[in-house]
Amino acid sequence: MSAKAVRTVGAGAVTAVITLSCVVISLMQTLIVPIIPQLPRLLHAGPSSASWAVTATLLAAAVVTPIAGRLGDMFGKRRVIIASLALVVVGSVLCAVSDSLVPVITGRALQGLATGVIPVGLSFLRDVLPAARVGGAIALVSAALGVGGAVGLPASAALVQYADWHVLFWFAAALGVICLALVTALLRESPNQSPGRFDALGAVGLSAGLVCLLLPATKGGSWGWASGSTLGLFAGGVVILLAWSWYELRVAQPLVDLRVTARRPVLFTNLASLLVGFAMYTTSLVLPQLLQSPSATGYGLGQSTLAAGLALAPSGLIMMAFAPLSARLTARYGARVTLLTGLCVIGFGYGVGLLLMAEVWQIVVMSLIVSAGVGIAYAASPALIMGAVPGNETASANGINSLMRSVGTSSSSAVMAAILAGMSTQLGSASVPTEQGFRTTYVVAMVAALLGIAVTLLIPRPHRPAAGRQTAAAPAVGAAR
Repeated sequence: MSAKAVRTVGAGAVTAVITLSCVVISLMQTLIVPIIPQLPRLLHAGPSSASWAVTATLLAAAVVTPIAGRLGDMFGKRRVIIASLALVVVGSVLCAVSDSLVPVITGRALQGLATGVIPVGLSFLRDVLPAARVGGAIALVSAALGVGGAVGLPASAALVQYADWHVLFWFAAALGVICLALVTALLRESPNQSPGRFDALGAVGLSAGLVCLLLPATKGGSWGWASGSTLGLFAGGVVILLAWSWYELRVAQPLVDLRVTARRPVLFTNLASLLVGFAMYTTSLVLPQLLQSPSATGYGLGQSTLAAGLALAPSGLIMMAFAPLSARLTARYGARVTLLTGLCVIGFGYGVGLLLMAEVWQIVVMSLIVSAGVGIAYAASPALIMGAVPGNETASANGINSLMRSVGTSSSSAVMAAILAGMSTQLGSASVPTEQGFRTTYVVAMVAALLGIAVTLLIPRPHRPAAGRQTAAAPAVGAAR
């Protein structure tokens, strides 16, 4: 898209379209959370088989982000965004007309494959917006990712409570169609591309390695962490990724430029993003369980699924509200300081949570603090990444950064589930996590935030432009070269 085209459409309209698309994509992650307990009955399958409706989306999302990023750099970011939104529509319709396991798993996988919109959309904004608007736009989109997850949970719960479960997917399909129409009508192609040969073998190797690592991370609780399947897949994933790395360093046009990824600004930003994702997902997994634990335990708050979702919904909105602050911090002090600030707020939030666990309002306060920190930190990571890589590689670099956040959330899911399962007590016929189990998850998340602070301090300080040449967006898109 030329600068003239951006002025014609409006930078605000471009940002709004990308933001809405990313919110819809993030909604796919929590879309079926309210019906997870009913999935075996709804899909006429056992609990282990039905859980693939969740696992398929997570795996597909992790695998597609670096691949979509590279495709966006090569063939055009607008084309990849359109293709990804089309996958949302097709996957949602497939689930909406199905009552059996395989079609729903297939549809959920297609919804996960649409996650490529997020890294490609962030890079698209850098390509087409005026420099002074980039920092704020990236902060807004990054913060909006939490809105889909937080607001989507109570919305989905309400739909399920008052309508047939298929309405969830018709709703998702309608949102996908709206985004697809807006992108097609309002956006023009980004000028930054790097044509070349697509590294198909690298894509297959990375996909296989990620599946082997993430699958046991999500299913290890039911398989057994010491089972042959879990340990074998973990070992296989490590071997495959080592072989993939060896190949990527020798191919002329790799899927992922590991030499760029190994640069200090990129490497440590990605590690910090993993730890942010780990700390963030603890609230998504643990707080609903604490809110819904029976009040007979003495510490559970006895809330329904809908009430718990409504209690946590403001956390997504607070992420959006803190986007302007994140942009101002980045413009004035640089993205590195913004990331540090976000991680400090996250750690503080979990510290507060250790003291405030007795009432619903206390859980809400804790979740708001953590979410504010996540919103600040999430907006900083893409700015650091895009300031450290060539302009024609921003989508693929953002894809790797998004992948690291996915690895963080998957790891958090596995660790927190293991803690809560290992620290549980019997209440009648049900097994519920103990109060100490909930507190332990808070401590682990706080440690992750502290490690994130340590890693962020290793990111090189950016070189400030000469006085008189600095723009408001310079730190956001030019940091740590």
